[in-house]
Amino acid sequence: MDAKDILGLPKNALPIQEKKSKPPKESQRKPDGISREVYALTGGLAPLMPAVDVNQLKRKAQSDNEKITWQWLPFTNSARKDSLQLYHWVRVVNGIPPTGDYSFAKYNKSVDVLKYTDEEYEKYLTDPAWTKEETDQLFDLCERFDLRFIVVADRFPSSKTVEELKDRYYSVSRAILIARALSPGDVATHPLVKETYNASQETERKRALNLLLSHTKQQERKDVEVLAQAKKISEARKASKASEESELPVLSDIGSLGADKATADTVNPSTNSQIPSSSITAPVSETASVIASLRMLRVYLRSYALEQMVQAASSSAGLRTIKRVEQTLQDLGVNLKPKVPTKAVCAEHLELRKEILTLLNLQKQ
Repeated sequence: MDAKDILGLPKNALPIQEKKSKPPKESQRKPDGISREVYALTGGLAPLMPAVDVNQLKRKAQSDNEKITWQWLPFTNSARKDSLQLYHWVRVVNGIPPTGDYSFAKYNKSVDVLKYTDEEYEKYLTDPAWTKEETDQLFDLCERFDLRFIVVADRFPSSKTVEELKDRYYSVSRAILIARALSPGDVATHPLVKETYNASQETERKRALNLLLSHTKQQERKDVEVLAQAKKISEARKASKASEESELPVLSDIGSLGADKATADTVNPSTNSQIPSSSITAPVSETASVIASLRMLRVYLRSYALEQMVQAASSSAGLRTIKRVEQTLQDLGVNLKPKVPTKAVCAEHLELRKEILTLLNLQKQ
């Protein structure tokens, strides 16, 4: 007796599961052009590097009438002036050698260096720092080395810098072009005439580049920190300027109007007893302080004075009131900033703003 007999279970309680037949694997055929060992290692996977199509490596089928041979034939290069004859292997079809110039002669590029006569030199090209012999030698070297001024400076006999050689060459070439032209407008678009060479700027550029390349890692990190700090300061200034412009972007020149004009433009307390006295006395004191600061400057821009006076006049007003002043100016067709900021225009502009501000204060009361 076992546990199945005690529990009353049949002897074969679990059905026998039939094994599922797996589908046969499809055998992959080894591709042509690859050995059996390599195919067994890769397992038919795609190569890491793209393979070249075998068809691209096949040469076009030759016709039955063509007979191709390779012959050792002489050739001359048109880029050479000594008519040197050399030999190379040439593909010959049906016994007819190829004709034409050497295939690599087209890559021989040379610079067209201007030539001048003795008369032109005496008339247009004289320079106290240069003799005619030095100028002739400079142009010969420039033509020989295709304006490679580093090589020209190395071969030049006198101790002239690269910048001096460039300056002399381009100034002479520019003078020749202008002298030979019928009118200055004919050569105005020429690169040598349009873009003049600046030797002092080139020297300063090389000095700055040399200074930059000689920086150490510590100096580079310091420069990065300085630039980041400068960026933060610039962003903070832009934000403060934007906030000031949103409050009241108005400017005016006061000049000789003085404190009397500012006092006269303010609201008279007797006109409306309901207006608080703080809204009247504050602009007066602010205007007086601005005039005093401008007198200390002695020299200042009229636009700067206009800006300071407008800010002083609207110091007691809120941002909402200032925006209403700007809206009123736009409704009247008046520019927020005078296009022609003369002394009289700025004074009238400031007076108009103060009158609008007074009107808004009266409406508010």
